[in-house]
Amino acid sequence: WIKPGKVLWDWWNNNNIYGVDFKAGINTATYMYMIDYAAKHGFEYILIDEGWSGRVDLLTLNPETDIPAICRYAQEKGVGVCLWAKWINVDKQLDEAFDLMKSWGVQGVKIDFMDRNDAIMVNFYERVAKKATECKMLVDFHGSYPNEGMRAKYPNLMTREGVVGLEYNKWSERCTPVHQVIIPYLRQWVGPMDFTPGAMLNAQKDCFRISHIEPMSQGTRCHHMAMYVVYESPLQMLSDSPTKYDENPQWLPFLENVPTVWDETYPLWGTIGKNVAVARRSGDTYYVAAMSAGEAASAEIALDFLPEGEW
Repeated sequence: WIKPGKVLWDWWNNNNIYGVDFKAGINTATYMYMIDYAAKHGFEYILIDEGWSGRVDLLTLNPETDIPAICRYAQEKGVGVCLWAKWINVDKQLDEAFDLMKSWGVQGVKIDFMDRNDAIMVNFYERVAKKATECKMLVDFHGSYPNEGMRAKYPNLMTREGVVGLEYNKWSERCTPVHQVIIPYLRQWVGPMDFTPGAMLNAQKDCFRISHIEPMSQGTRCHHMAMYVVYESPLQMLSDSPTKYDENPQWLPFLENVPTVWDETYPLWGTIGKNVAVARRSGDTYYVAAMSAGEAASAEIALDFLPEGEW
């Protein structure tokens, strides 16, 4: 039941789905549409972020979001549903909330806003991991300190944030291309990283603007596609909306096929804060990706990691 995959996500893109016969937002129709889109493109999960439940009560549903019906529809389509929750609510309602989610058919949880690593919080992580294992649910610790080894005990701990990720573009200029080619050498060293790549509205520094409603990333689309190989996360987010991906159809075949777990990894080339190139193998398929910190760079990369034969 521990199944990695790509996750179509609502929060980053502010539910910006256009050209549909319903009002997109935190509602059942939007998530049914996302399920259809995920099924069409072979994406394994959708993530329903903030707003599906009461602000201080995970047992009370937003009347606009019928989570049991959404989960039933997702099961029919072969798509998993993950739910977001604030840690403070999970802390108060862990057993009741997770048992209820399990009864609905929820397959994963994204826990957020912990933002500390004292003994109380570390013990909270353990309680969540244990209960999620009992309920056969995957866990994404957002708002988290970086990995410290719990995955060896709980392999359903799929990924963690613990990084200045894509979401910072909605309120800050900190998530720069320079930062994005530092973290493969630094944060990624300790394990899976929930950076949440996949932005389709992209800008160079002189054109970048901060927007919560119509967010953009710094860099290029190609830069973001490279993250799906350079950055490891067994639950890998697709941060933008179905509309944005349909507007950029040249990327869909790649996003449909790129794995989220790998059999081998080969560091190829790069300098911290300037550039990075990585090769990864999944089965008989090799992916090679390179990222730069915003300035042009050329490199000759040896392919001597390939076995004999034609590739």
